[in-house]
Amino acid sequence: MLHLMKYDVKVKLHNFNMLFWPLVFPLLLATFFYFAFGKIEEADFETVPVAIVEEQGQAADKEFLEFLDTMEEDDSNLIHVESMDEKKAVSELKSKKISGIYYVGETPTLTVGGVGMGESILQSLLESYLDGKQTMMKIAENHPEGLQNAAAQMSDYQDMVEQVSLGGKTTDGNSQFFYALIAMGCLYGCFIGFGSALTLQANLTALAARRCVTPTHKLKLILSEMLTSFGIHFINIIILLLYLRYVLQMEFKGEMPQMLLVSFIGCMIGVSMGIFISSISKFGEGVKIGILLGISMVCSFLAGLMNSEMKFVVERYCPIINRINPAALISDAFYCINVYDDPARFRRSLIILTVMSVVLLLGSFLAVRRERYDSI
Repeated sequence: MLHLMKYDVKVKLHNFNMLFWPLVFPLLLATFFYFAFGKIEEADFETVPVAIVEEQGQAADKEFLEFLDTMEEDDSNLIHVESMDEKKAVSELKSKKISGIYYVGETPTLTVGGVGMGESILQSLLESYLDGKQTMMKIAENHPEGLQNAAAQMSDYQDMVEQVSLGGKTTDGNSQFFYALIAMGCLYGCFIGFGSALTLQANLTALAARRCVTPTHKLKLILSEMLTSFGIHFINIIILLLYLRYVLQMEFKGEMPQMLLVSFIGCMIGVSMGIFISSISKFGEGVKIGILLGISMVCSFLAGLMNSEMKFVVERYCPIINRINPAALISDAFYCINVYDDPARFRRSLIILTVMSVVLLLGSFLAVRRERYDSI
């Protein structure tokens, strides 16, 4: 068995497709992802420009003006305020020079020219001020003796909320793309499985024909191919994980043994899929490769590789797809490790992946074992 595995490894390492697609391509894609948006959360948002227009015939809310002055002078440089007449303010809003207009009368209002981050910030500031003002009015009405203390506490406002994930582990918001990328890398093991199946079908390659006429038991040939395929691809994914974590410095907070377990089962499903498709199909080599590539990319797309919202859309409208999509299951398992603690979901993902792998391997074994040829 070890002798067979030794030469299986040599054959696979000399095959370009078995090195490039499962190993080199995911590394290149990870590098492109990193330079595209890997550190996008570190970028500073630009200060939001806003105009103030005091409404004619109404007493201006001086407290709101003071509130805006305080926000402008804050170290975060969140907004830049400029007083204008209404005509000029509307003109600059239409030309996108400002993000909004605060009309200051007895009750401040906001006018915006679109939907975006700047507009959301301006709306949040207005709502924060109005909520605080309403609170102070209720305190003054019901507990006037505590008004001074309440004003002191509100002026000494501190951030009491820490941004963390559901499991208490901070994470880069773009890590979801890299989890889907790892899932794609696992599924690309189908090319290794495909190559392994070719060496077991005498009607496809000369090497397979020579192997089938040897006295070696077919079960040994099949097991040696499967074990070497799993081993080689598992090493590929380990290299990818180490590259993401220690070279690209991605924020993977999970335990490495758990990540390796998910990767191992992911490799199993990828290789098993390749062996299964190649074993049961009577199509030519090019058609089989097209089928494997199509399945891998569709699964990766639905798991959020190209669009981060896609997996959530699928979960909302057709959740069963996420339960049978191996890429989504692998991505979910990494979420459970690195983002939020959900042992039940983690176990469910691994169990489904394992069952799928076993079913595919069993089907492949039965298909290959029963192959008979009139002549070789």
